[in-house]
This record gives sequence, structure tokens and C-alpha cells, in this order.
Amino acid sequence: MTSASTAQSASAGQAGPEQAGSAGDATEESGPPPTPDAGGGGVPAIVRRRLATVDARLDVNSWIATAVVVAIAAILRLVGLSYPKGKIFDEIYYARDGWGLVDKGVEWNFKDNGPSYVVHPPLGKWLIGLGEWAFGYSDAEHNISVPGHLMTTAPEFGWRFGAALAGIVSVLLLVRIGRRLFRSTTLGCAAGLLLALDGFHLVLSRTALLDIFLLLFVLAAFGALVLDRDARRRRWSRALDAGLDPTAPGRAGRPAGGWRNWPWWRLAAGVLLGLACAVKWSALYFLPAFALLALLWEVGVRRSAGVRRPWRDALLDELPWLVLAGVLMVVAYVATWSGWLLTDDGYYRLAAKYPNVPGLSDTPIIGALNNLWEYHKAAYGFHKQLDDPHKYQSWPWQWLLLGRPVAFHWSGEGACGAPSCASEILLLGTPLLWWSFLPALFGAAWIGLARRDWRAGAILLCVAAGLLPWFWFALDGRTMFSFYTAPALPFLVLAVVYVLGAIVTPATDGARAPATKGASADGEDEAAERRLVGGVIVGAYVLLVALCFAYFYPIFVGKLLPYAEWSARMWLDGRWI
Repeated sequence: MTSASTAQSASAGQAGPEQAGSAGDATEESGPPPTPDAGGGGVPAIVRRRLATVDARLDVNSWIATAVVVAIAAILRLVGLSYPKGKIFDEIYYARDGWGLVDKGVEWNFKDNGPSYVVHPPLGKWLIGLGEWAFGYSDAEHNISVPGHLMTTAPEFGWRFGAALAGIVSVLLLVRIGRRLFRSTTLGCAAGLLLALDGFHLVLSRTALLDIFLLLFVLAAFGALVLDRDARRRRWSRALDAGLDPTAPGRAGRPAGGWRNWPWWRLAAGVLLGLACAVKWSALYFLPAFALLALLWEVGVRRSAGVRRPWRDALLDELPWLVLAGVLMVVAYVATWSGWLLTDDGYYRLAAKYPNVPGLSDTPIIGALNNLWEYHKAAYGFHKQLDDPHKYQSWPWQWLLLGRPVAFHWSGEGACGAPSCASEILLLGTPLLWWSFLPALFGAAWIGLARRDWRAGAILLCVAAGLLPWFWFALDGRTMFSFYTAPALPFLVLAVVYVLGAIVTPATDGARAPATKGASADGEDEAAERRLVGGVIVGAYVLLVALCFAYFYPIFVGKLLPYAEWSARMWLDGRWI
């Protein structure tokens, strides 16, 4: 089976070219490779399967399918983006902060004409501000009206455009990541489509908040790690083809070095995770998860190749690269504070302006970094003590059950052809999809353990990084909201698609050729029947999610409804109102 055909036919959890061994990279037997049984260059067929990756050549059909899913996401996120008018929910802070960064280089309090004290890093607000720069910004309260540099639209479009673009790009990334993980364009597109049709993702993509940017950069960092995994496996495969003996001592048993063989995608993941931290610090929870994945995947590729001491060699060779990726993460994070560092207007920037604040310094260069650290300490203290009650606060164990969504906008004004009307934007996940998450997590854990599948482990680890820390903070009574789930959302969708892929195709499909011609025919018929039934199940599920999304769509975008129709959508009226 060629790489191209494998990419089209294999599914999540099923046997693809590496199923025989890489159903868990870190569980393959180490030691010298077995006697060659197939393939060129003297490389055993089983090793080729274990090191195989998705075909890197351009697949036009997969990109056409991707484009269709992304177009659906774009239409849903851009059409009517300027409605409702005015700033909704926390747009009142982030839209102004975004314009302050564009206009002053730092978040600005236009009322008092001075720097704002903010407790989140600037990158997400910079991205909001770039949309305002491009399409215009207006703030009647502070007598600000600025035309766009590209075109002038309703000001709401300007401050929401960055979020919409981030939402669209995140759908694109999930399609391609899903295709690479599951070796199936169909399953990759299913993942992207489910994300595009999720109300939670849609609302965040149409509102000038920070969480959609956090989701985007965390997902992009994970995608870079997956690309790094594939690149390292191709590197080992080429070396083995060239005659490398993985059992040889020292560097003789490892692929050649040189800058061309640097783990560029791993370093890119470090930069992207630094950018995620520059949106919200909660991205740090993914740091140990991503570092562990990179290390386990390196150990796995060495085991697949037949290295005798994969753990020792991986630690010796790869820890320096992981450290460098961490350094790049810090550099990328600090770089996003350039506006604060290169001006004198930022909060806490100059000690002379804050004589009552201990620890500040005006020493050149070092003083700026010291003051930035003091600013971070103050912001961390704010977060640590954030326990004020809020109408829409919720606890982590409620989030996947949609126990307490957040109302971003509400209005009872307008004509809808009924005695009373309602318009609401509710941060609510598409119920059918979200109520699938917990069963999917259990299913992915069960299937992943049974098949020793690295995909399940990677997905579950990322979900844990996105959700479990909040359970710890809940012990302190921290004020939390359901949108803290955002960076875990793509991985929750991947868990659903992983289980769907396991339904479509049995684990043994394509893993090895049957012994006889008759058995081959029977096996092919059984596999074809399984794919047909599984495809119907998967298609029916996606269709039901789409219908559920369509039913709730009016309360995702604030459409004016008769009050009775709005009330009918409040399924958990005691929790959703």
C-alpha cells in the first residue's frame, strides 16, 4: 500500500502503515531490527510501517475538501459580524485596550488619559487592535472616531475581525492536524466541521475576547509538534535507507546532524506556545504536556528504528533542543511586550512615575525588565485573589455539561411579530456535540489502551492540560467561567472524531494480509461492510450536530426572536437563563 493510498484509507485507531508497531510509539520493543522481509535498502517492512507518515506531497482533493470546510466556517463567522451594535460583555475592555495598543503602544485609559492597569499580556489585544487599525474604530464615550486604513466599516466589525479570523484559521488547522493524526481526509474534515458548527467556538469567534486567540496558538503549537514528529520519523527512515546501523555506538548509530536536520517544527512549537502565553498565562499548563509528547515521540521513533537504548539516547540528543525551544518561548513572550518596553507610558514602566511602588528601577535595559517582572507579580497577585462572586461564574465540573453558560448580550427591544421579543448571545456549546465529549473521552481512553494508540494518548494529555488545572484552582474558590475551556476544545473535538474513526474501521483493517485468497476476499468484504455501516453512523452523527447547531444558531448570533421561541431554546432554564 502506498503512502498516498494509506492517507486516504486509514482511520483513527485503525491499522495504518504504522499500526503494527506504532499503536503506541513508546511501547514498541527496542533492540536491533528484525531480518529484512520486504522493502528496499535492506530495511525491514515492519520498520517501514512504523516509521511511515502521511504523504507529504500535495493532495489537491484533500485541500479542496479543506477549503469547503473553511469556507463554511468563514461564512458563519463573518456574515453579520458587526451585530449587535456597541461593545458586548468584556469587549468594553479589550476593544479599548486594542485601540490603546495601536494608538499609544500600551493599553490606555482614555478617560483619565493615562496607562491602564491590565492583568493579561498584550498579544490578544494587539490582534484585536490590528482589526481596528484595518477597518476603523469608534468610541463615542471618549470622542474617538478613526477610519480604517484598509476600508472603513462599522466599528464593531473592526474590533471583532481579529477574533473571527482566528476562529477561521483554527478550523483550518484542525482539519489538517486531524488529517495527519488519523490519516484520513474525511476524518480531518469531520473534525474541522464539528469545530465550525460549535456554538461555543462561534460565539468566541464573533466577540472581541482573548480566548479564541489562546485556542489558536495552543492548537498551532500542537500542530507544529505533530509535524515535528513526522519530520523526525522521515529523517530516521532516510538514514536507514542510506545504510545506517541503529545499533552502532555513539553518533555512528544516529542520523547525520547539520542545520538542515534541526527540529525546526519543535522550535516553532516553542515560539507558538510563547505567543499563546502572551495571550493568557493559562497556556503554560500545556508546556509540560507538549514537552512530554516531544520526548515520548523521540523515544518512540528510536525504538521503531531499533536503537538499543532509546531513552538514554533521546534524553542526551533531545533535551538541549527542548531547552532551546523553551528559551524561544520566553523570547517570543517578551517580544510581545515591545510596546511596553520601548515607550515610557506603560503601567509600572518608569519608577519615577510610581514613587510609592517598591522594587521598581530606572536602570537602562535591566530596569525595564525588572519593572516588567514587578508588573507580572502584581498581575499574578490579582489573579490569585480573584474570588468575587459573578452571576455567570461556573465550576470546571460543570463546563462539559454546559452547566452554566455565559450571556454576552441580551435585549428585549425590537419588532419580531410577537407581543414580546428576545435577542441573546449565549456562550453555549452546541449541546449534542458537547454532551458527546465525556463519552468520547472514556471511549478514547478505552480504545487507546486496548490498541496502544499514541493518538489517543496525545489527545487525552492535551485535554488534561486544558482542564485539570482548573479543578485545582476551584479548591481555592477562584472565580471561573466556562470560556476557560477554550484551549481544550479542539482536543475534545479530536477525541470525538477519534472514536468515530474507530467505529468506521476495525483495528485490524489493513494491518496484515490474510493467509489465503479466500480469506482475503472475506476480510475485504467484512471491512467494506464495516466501513459502510460506520460511515452511515458517522454521517448521521455529524448531521445531527449540524441540525442542533442550526436550531441554536439564533442565540449564538443574537437574532431577534419571539420570546416563546427564545424560551424554547433554554433547555436547562434554571442554568441557561
